[in-house]
Amino acid sequence: MFIQTETTPNPATLKFLPGRAVLANATLDLRDAKAASQSPLAERLFEVDGVTGVFFGHDFITVTKKDGEWAHLKPAILGAIMEHFLSGEPLLRGETASGDSDGDEFFADEDAGTVATIKELIETRVRPAVANDGGDITFRGYKEGVVYLNMRGACAGCPSSTATLKNGIENLLRHFVPDVVEVRPI
Repeated sequence: MFIQTETTPNPATLKFLPGRAVLANATLDLRDAKAASQSPLAERLFEVDGVTGVFFGHDFITVTKKDGEWAHLKPAILGAIMEHFLSGEPLLRGETASGDSDGDEFFADEDAGTVATIKELIETRVRPAVANDGGDITFRGYKEGVVYLNMRGACAGCPSSTATLKNGIENLLRHFVPDVVEVRPI
């Protein structure tokens, strides 16, 4: 088994590509060892000293570190990923993946058409781009022209996330949906 690695715009996060599906129809963001108990692989990864976050995407895993150099952490992380996939264990214990939902969405009924357009743009133009960088962005709400998005994986805590939101996503949405005046993270 050959596992590729890629850097992300977030220097504290590294993307691992195992060459197979990781979480086919959902994403899962695990921010601590307690949350990792739902996944044997996440548990293994949190055992690596310095790991503070694990994100499962369709065909990738991003790992976030607090301390240490990637040169020292990477071999242990690669070993944990390889050991997991060779063991044949399931990625998750039970049906615990969050999918695209991060909690309840909020918007007024009269904004349903605007929200549908915003969601389509996020699904077709934004999410594929941020998945390439090891993260995910999902719609959370819309109120008074403000779009609220949840940033996960490599996007969470990334130094360039504000620029991505303001210069990228906000400009895109404002171009196609004139009612949008701002985009904010949640």
